[in-house]
Amino acid sequence: MSKKHPVVAVTGSSGAGTTTVKLAFEHIFLREGVNPLVIEGDSYHRYNRTEMKAAMQEAEDDGNQKFSHFGPQANIFDKLEETFKSYGETGSCQRRYYLHSKEEAKPFGQQPGEFTAWEKIEAGTDLLFYEGLHGGVVMDDADVAKYVDLLIGVVPIVNLEWIQKIHRDCEQRGYSAEAVTDTILRRMYDYVHYITPQFSRTDINFQRVPTVDTSNPFIARDIPTPDESFVVIRFQDPKKFDIDFPHLLSMLSDSFMSRRNSIVVPGGKMGFAMEIILAPIIEHMLEQRTST
Repeated sequence: MSKKHPVVAVTGSSGAGTTTVKLAFEHIFLREGVNPLVIEGDSYHRYNRTEMKAAMQEAEDDGNQKFSHFGPQANIFDKLEETFKSYGETGSCQRRYYLHSKEEAKPFGQQPGEFTAWEKIEAGTDLLFYEGLHGGVVMDDADVAKYVDLLIGVVPIVNLEWIQKIHRDCEQRGYSAEAVTDTILRRMYDYVHYITPQFSRTDINFQRVPTVDTSNPFIARDIPTPDESFVVIRFQDPKKFDIDFPHLLSMLSDSFMSRRNSIVVPGGKMGFAMEIILAPIIEHMLEQRTST
């Protein structure tokens, strides 16, 4: 943990909606004049796209039906831990990119699915911002969560998460519903053992809960809209960030408290709620940074 060089991590499964939180942070950074170092979780996969297909086939040939991007075999958690630790101590670290598309790969003269070379990022940014699958992962040989100053979890109820993933992968990436379902099943062991435990370590969780029937996510024709859901926002320790619940209730109409550390807001106000909750926390982090 570092006051001088804070690390902020947003963690969530594929299809969870971490991009919504990333957008809220982008708005905060722009308004507050924050210069972040952005780290993408996909950069810490162990294999590029071609290598991953080969590794999955090899695992399958060996009878391993659980090999996935969610687990330790397909990631370099020790490198992610090193990145957070180095930044917290010095404000400097190494970074690379995973190139998802032709558009991303073209400036580097590479192919989609490849990694760029590691580059050293010198000190000079205000904070490190990570968005990916494993911002709060803890293993015997790697404790990533230990070096995070603000850990945010994005975790819709699982049926909604699956609906979002199926629709995204089918409509945006061209996969069949059957192929996406197979991926969900293959990832289930790693999901339970390496993704889910992170949400008991997060400082704040944002969980979207639909108010429409999602009992069979594999036949759902559309994704429930924000207005067809609520968002449960849980604070691990409200005192840590001086959370003012009466103020939040007054700012977020139709919200209510469900527990002493949880507030429920209409789904359409999720982005707004994120900004009014997270902006003061980031502002306080920057004040501490300049006073040390």
